[in-house]
Amino acid sequence: MELEEFLEQWHNDQPTIEVQTSGSTGRPKKMLVEKRRMEASARITCQFLGLHEGDTALLCMPLDYIAGKMMVVRALTCNLQLVSLKPTSHPMKDLAEVPTFAAMVPMQVYNSLLVPEERERLQQIKQLIIGGGAIDDAMAKELKTFPNAVWSTYGMTETLSHIALRRLSGKKASKWYTPFPSVGIRLSRSGCLVIDAPEVAEKTIRTHDLAEIKNGRFRILGRTDNAISTGGVKVLAEEIEQKLRKHLRVPYLITKRKSDRFGEVVVMLVETKCVGWVKDICQARLPEFWRPRVYIPVDHIPLTETGKPARKKAEKMAAAPK
Repeated sequence: MELEEFLEQWHNDQPTIEVQTSGSTGRPKKMLVEKRRMEASARITCQFLGLHEGDTALLCMPLDYIAGKMMVVRALTCNLQLVSLKPTSHPMKDLAEVPTFAAMVPMQVYNSLLVPEERERLQQIKQLIIGGGAIDDAMAKELKTFPNAVWSTYGMTETLSHIALRRLSGKKASKWYTPFPSVGIRLSRSGCLVIDAPEVAEKTIRTHDLAEIKNGRFRILGRTDNAISTGGVKVLAEEIEQKLRKHLRVPYLITKRKSDRFGEVVVMLVETKCVGWVKDICQARLPEFWRPRVYIPVDHIPLTETGKPARKKAEKMAAAPK
């Protein structure tokens, strides 16, 4: 979608606009959302970040998804000056002027960190929010040294982008998300996060994200649909991935495969032709039931268009040959 097309839809007389989910847990779905709720979300974010009229906002993500659309809505609603670039993996490369505010996916940040000139521009952004995927420990360590505010976002299409942020930079860096003041959170009986955000979502949102809540903040442990039940023990793909991040420098993804003996087994997709050394690390660093029983070399880890792990596609890749 082009910016002009989105603006035409935004300024027509319809109260709703179509958005598309990311498709990280299945096929992307289209849904209609109210423009007034998108405006409310925009105001909440700008107030939280202390953005003011005339500040510059960088649009460097596709307008097909809520993250891109919301950057435009924030500019329109809060009178920010929008700087629009064609979405690329290196948004800092040809930037003429560093914006006050930017939103990126982890891949864009990772690529920018590798190039000194791009890294310098990235550091100059006053408010940088990162969403759409996990931020590994190595990236978090680098971002912690940044002089300005860098945030990890928590949200989904149904919440019209994020409803909580956690600081990644400076002394206030944390693994815990702080919900916006108008957002209520609690846990379901199964331990999943339940969100009440009346300004942006008409109904209570019951997520599949296993979470822990403490002092009004929360952290995500994993998703129930990414749980692997192997030999009577339930493990989470995200926990295994997190455990290995300090030890593996090649891209990998944990998924599962059905097993007559164990019910399900842990499977690792990994971007290397030689998996022997990867197996050795897993044997040494993981508890017994967390260790992959199958290692599959792949050219590329499956990702959605927004840079998230494509979990359903990974399961298909891991399925046993017929």
